Amino acid sequence: LTEWRNGPETPWLADAPVHPLQQTLKDLERAYANFFAKRANFPRFKKKGQHDSFRYPDPKQIKLDQANSRIFLPKLGWVRYRNSREVLGTVKNVTVSQSCGKWFVSIQTEREIQAPVPKATSAVGIDMGVTRFATLSDGTFYAPLNSFKRHEDRLRKAQQAMSRKTKFSTNWKKAKARVQRIH
Repeated sequence: LTEWRNGPETPWLADAPVHPLQQTLKDLERAYANFFAKRANFPRFKKKGQHDSFRYPDPKQIKLDQANSRIFLPKLGWVRYRNSREVLGTVKNVTVSQSCGKWFVSIQTEREIQAPVPKATSAVGIDMGVTRFATLSDGTFYAPLNSFKRHEDRLRKAQQAMSRKTKFSTNWKKAKARVQRIH
């Protein structure tokens, strides 16, 4: 990796942080090990733009400022984020990924938790069905949400608009992101 970063053919590797590149090479090595141990298929090249992500495995280089909703990532600096929940425990690694044209930060932590104590005093049987989503043994039942029917028209129009675009063009990518958001 050091030779590649300092080599004349790949000077752009020096712009990226070292630890995510090392982590990618470790993931590739694990994929080959799983293939040769017959636990998985041969590793395939991943397509650009699909499941784009990188991982910072070293918690010492990451600073988390929850009060101001920001995180420090090497070579990127302080990045603001929208806090979906409070981060509990010690940070182990951080994964930055892209989906539907937006970037997400996933923070993996480690903490001690106590075993939950069951609160219920009686048992209830649940029957999962087709016409009724769930029927309990005490007689109550829950109807299915069926969120697909609610968004079916919007999805159909967005997919039609996407099909009219030239494949892999900028407008096609925007239309694809719109379809992904509806999904």
